[in-house]
Amino acid sequence: MTQLAQHLTAFLRGHLPRERRASVHTCDACAYSFQLLVTFAARRLSKRPCLLQIEDIDVPMILAFLEHIEETRGNKARSRNARLAAVKSFFRYLEHRAPAVLDQALRVHAIPMKKIDEALVASLSRTEVHPLLNAPDRRTLSGIRDRAMLHLAFAGGLRVSELVGLALDQFDGRSPASIHIIGKGRRERVLPLWQETAAALRAWIAVRPKDGDTALFLNTAGRMMTRSGFEYILEKHVAAAVSVAPTLATKSISPHVLRHYLPCRTMSGN
Repeated sequence: MTQLAQHLTAFLRGHLPRERRASVHTCDACAYSFQLLVTFAARRLSKRPCLLQIEDIDVPMILAFLEHIEETRGNKARSRNARLAAVKSFFRYLEHRAPAVLDQALRVHAIPMKKIDEALVASLSRTEVHPLLNAPDRRTLSGIRDRAMLHLAFAGGLRVSELVGLALDQFDGRSPASIHIIGKGRRERVLPLWQETAAALRAWIAVRPKDGDTALFLNTAGRMMTRSGFEYILEKHVAAAVSVAPTLATKSISPHVLRHYLPCRTMSGN
């Protein structure tokens, strides 16, 4: 096994998930970045991937790889920066374990990220938020669940991964109610909840199937809700809320918009 193979295996299988406590999504994304890089370098050098050396992943190779993923694969600057960030993270790991590559690591860290024009996050007014929160049909099981999810997404500013990854025991229904969040990088926080949000969660828990997964929010199969599942739910209720708030039709409402809508966290009734 070459030094590159040895260190890369330890980095992906041990350092990221155990020492850095990176999420499964982060580990998978980093592993995919190196799958692309190793495949590219092996073809360029006419080597088998298992024979690549750390020295083969030098600055010219990395720059050629970044150019390849943009021009050949059609990746945008954001994806290009994510691949470069994974490589830089690996070389930071190497600095403490392979002193012979310190100069190479320094040169890799000097590769600049591409500037990205950040789009402004869409804004929602209170007259748009309320129809969306009230769109789910509270007479149905799925409607009670959807209403609780939407309320919690707005009240807590949660990422979708945080929302769908919640376990039942992370909700504390005692007054004042709160939710225990395990976020990105395994960082934890406890959020107090509005009375209306807590009531929506209690209503869901009262009818939540008892024989499903331990996740707080379950799909129709009794399994943990997925990211795509929540995105579908949001899209469905935005479409329903348009009849009450027509301006919603002119906006792209994504889970990211829910996270960054701060004015709604001063809603009355709490």
